[in-house]
Amino acid sequence: MITRVKRKLRRVLGRNKIQQEQVPDQDLIINDRHVIIRKDRLEPTLPLIKEMAGVRDNLVPRRKVTHLSFTGPVMKIKGYYYLEDIPIHDDDYVKKRLILVNMATKKNLPDIHIPLQDIKIDGLHSNENISDDYKWSGFQGEINFSRIELGNKPLIDSEYTFFIEIEMNVPGQDIVRKKFPLGNIESYLPNGFYSAKMEYFSARRHLKYNLLATYDQEVKTLKLVSSKLKDFDPAELDMDEAIKRTPFYRFFYSKVFKQIYNFCCLFPVKEKKVLFASDSREDMSGNFQFVYEEMLKRDLDFDYHFMLKKGVGVKKSFGELTRLAYDMATSKYIVLDDFYPLVYPLKIRDNAELVQLWHAVGAFKTFGFSRLGRPGGPSPKSLNHRNYTKAIVSSHNIGKYYAEGFGISEEHVVPTGIPRTDVFFDEVYQHEVKERLYEEFPFLRDKKVITFAPTFRGNGQQSAHYNMEMLNLDKIYEELKDEYVFLFKVHPFVKNDFSIPYQYSEFFYDFSSYREINDLLFVTDILITDYSSVCFEYALLNKPMIFFAYDVEEYIQKRDFYFDYHSFIPGPLVKTTDQLVSTIKREDFKMEKVQPFVKYFFDDIDGKASERVVDRIFLGIGEEDEEEHQS
Repeated sequence: MITRVKRKLRRVLGRNKIQQEQVPDQDLIINDRHVIIRKDRLEPTLPLIKEMAGVRDNLVPRRKVTHLSFTGPVMKIKGYYYLEDIPIHDDDYVKKRLILVNMATKKNLPDIHIPLQDIKIDGLHSNENISDDYKWSGFQGEINFSRIELGNKPLIDSEYTFFIEIEMNVPGQDIVRKKFPLGNIESYLPNGFYSAKMEYFSARRHLKYNLLATYDQEVKTLKLVSSKLKDFDPAELDMDEAIKRTPFYRFFYSKVFKQIYNFCCLFPVKEKKVLFASDSREDMSGNFQFVYEEMLKRDLDFDYHFMLKKGVGVKKSFGELTRLAYDMATSKYIVLDDFYPLVYPLKIRDNAELVQLWHAVGAFKTFGFSRLGRPGGPSPKSLNHRNYTKAIVSSHNIGKYYAEGFGISEEHVVPTGIPRTDVFFDEVYQHEVKERLYEEFPFLRDKKVITFAPTFRGNGQQSAHYNMEMLNLDKIYEELKDEYVFLFKVHPFVKNDFSIPYQYSEFFYDFSSYREINDLLFVTDILITDYSSVCFEYALLNKPMIFFAYDVEEYIQKRDFYFDYHSFIPGPLVKTTDQLVSTIKREDFKMEKVQPFVKYFFDDIDGKASERVVDRIFLGIGEEDEEEHQS
């Protein structure tokens, strides 16, 4: 840094006829706009300071940080900053910002400017006696260092020193700007330092950093060090390693499978043959389970076949692929419950049905072809979903959105209701589930249960993550521990791990690996979600939910919804932990929105969706009524 300082000073010092020797290296800190020099060295370099800082001779800065805290890589700061003899009666004439000065000369990185919110001085609740002339001298800000760089990436690995800058637009005069260190903030780092991890996930890059905050005694300000720990391409860790290792398998999977299917189409379709195929579950659960059990209960004369895998990347053997091609070609009914890439390039036979029992309920965030032209959206030439002959939904009101998302005609969308929601009308089943959960997890019986079930962030499985640092676990624990327990049900796609602090282990519990979230909903007293379709099922219980959507503006811009988010959600919107806790303690749940929500997104509220699916899809009962309704 010293070399850079001397080079920069040489130009200015030369113009002011001041010798470099008058400014010893150890007494000086410099960035693009300001020089700070020890008081006993100030006099001979005052013209230089004025030129580089752009301030008047008689301005005396007054500033203090009154609050500084970290939650993960998120920093909150409050304080005041004003210049003596320049009143701040109107916030339109003042701007304040934090400036992170890069101290690593080899990096050659620009300084980072972070705008602060101007607040009235009485909003600080400080004991400082400050004149009303400076009533808008207060400031506050919240900075997430894991999303501070372009593209929401973490703070670039380097060393940074904090300054605070005030810019005053004084009527009739030039703009006044002055920058200072934060001052003594050592008391806000009780252990002398604070550290947190920062992560970034995309389909092509995973980053992990360590963030270290310390107090710079010499400059009297906050110092940050960002250190890169990991940087790799997740494609190199693809789950389907077997496919990557075997070129012949890839060729068989993408080319030969379709040829085998076409050959098997020479065989006749078997009118009673049903194939259940899933790449998201390895057992008959979810919608599959309810439809299959309904068919068994009726003792229907069908020939059932199954191809169930835990994930898209789980390898199918050559024998399994061959058998799958034959079953798809000869089955009257091919039944899916999620994305299934092998079937989309195939031409479904004229006398066969490709049925999508989609795993989600309702219509919320846009998906499939509704996202054409958006990041992570499909190509207009994509074949995905387009060959469904029937897709079930919960209500006539959302049929058009599913037709758009799947790229199919609306006449192929059937509002039968969602089979797995039948349990929300089965009191015996609910009682059995509750008792089983209470026996296995006794702590669920003793207190009220909050279940936190957000959806993932990112464009898909490879980049899925959730910014857990947005939750202040300390605050939630301190405010709610006496009355509640708090369950995490994080989406299975989420890759970034989080750990529950051991001192809170009797309040926070991780239920992310628990397979069926619907069972957890029966013991849940308050649901916290954001953009997840779990809100549809939970609404059937007529219990309170809160929408913790800290990034709703960004999510609307990038992902979008079928409905206006604010008017759609059947509960309050909160963006911070403080708002979340306050809503729970005040019990301000906006319950009046729940029943209209249910009536719009469910045609039938009777627990007989499985019956209707079997009647409509496999027995053809009710087709005439549906055609009449559409006409």
